[in-house]
Amino acid sequence: MRKLFALGLILPLLAACSQGRQVQNDEYGDDSKRSRVQGRLGGSDGILVFGTDRSQPAGGSQEGGALGVNAYLWRASLDTLSFLPLSSADPFGGVIITDWYSPPATPGERFRATAYVLGRQLRSDGVRVSIFRQEQRNGAWVDAPVAQSTNVDMENQILARARELRSQTASR
Repeated sequence: MRKLFALGLILPLLAACSQGRQVQNDEYGDDSKRSRVQGRLGGSDGILVFGTDRSQPAGGSQEGGALGVNAYLWRASLDTLSFLPLSSADPFGGVIITDWYSPPATPGERFRATAYVLGRQLRSDGVRVSIFRQEQRNGAWVDAPVAQSTNVDMENQILARARELRSQTASR
């Protein structure tokens, strides 16, 4: 069972690495530039696929949309991780991979993240985030531990943003 679960996580990751184009970090500077990213819309309702009309809810549900995963969790994950340069994003497999980012205040330290949106429902267990950290020692980057609470805090921020997006959509 564990091997199947691991395989289920690895296959979308590998598929995400082999397809698409490289997204530039400046494309996520503000909402007007986000729409330039292939497959992304400026709105909060998900991705336009095969010419689907955005004004009509797909299948009568606002939560699913045309994505393979929950549209609110997907958008919230992209929004929450937008401070990191995006390396890869697979909306059908639900995998977001960022590139390394070194905060200006601590140039000898860098971070990257991988987010997994796990389903089509907006649930508290619908997103998993893994943060990776490295420190520069003797001119080389060395893996360093990250507190487990960091991953949980990031997941909670994504969930809060997803709820906010959903409430904004419901009030329209």
